[in-house]
Amino acid sequence: MALWKAQRTLLIVGEGADEVAFLNHVKQLYVSRGCGLSVKIKNAQGKGAKHVIEWTGRQIAIAAYDGVAALLDTDTDWSPGVEKLAKKKKIRVLKSEPCFEALMLRMLETNPNGDAQTLKQRFAPFVNNDATKSQNYATHFSAEHLQAGRLHEPTIDALLKLIGS
Repeated sequence: MALWKAQRTLLIVGEGADEVAFLNHVKQLYVSRGCGLSVKIKNAQGKGAKHVIEWTGRQIAIAAYDGVAALLDTDTDWSPGVEKLAKKKKIRVLKSEPCFEALMLRMLETNPNGDAQTLKQRFAPFVNNDATKSQNYATHFSAEHLQAGRLHEPTIDALLKLIGS
């Protein structure tokens, strides 16, 4: 029996557990076994955009990938210097402006304004009050919702293009 090898490998780093859960949900929807794409999702454990880019840089020093992206918030540590570092390391930045919850609320056509705590509280009911479980994204972030959302959210469009959808 021959071993199947992925034609293309992609690393996507999520800033924290919520991003990783969402990325795993998207992977489950769009990346089927044997499709020619292997997607590895890792958690940078938060700490701001600069940390996420530096952490991702260390991951690609350990293993080679055909493509690398990081889903991160722009409200903490995002700067032209961090953007330059990402470009130098060839990391595609998927920006959650200003944060992941605001991006998700815009996808749901719900008020995306307020401080981080307010946005977390407003978003919680859409993910069964636990944004760290990928199955909780199924109801409100189906393939149809993601396809519709990509028309007005460049970050979602970029993510779906990365995984070949």
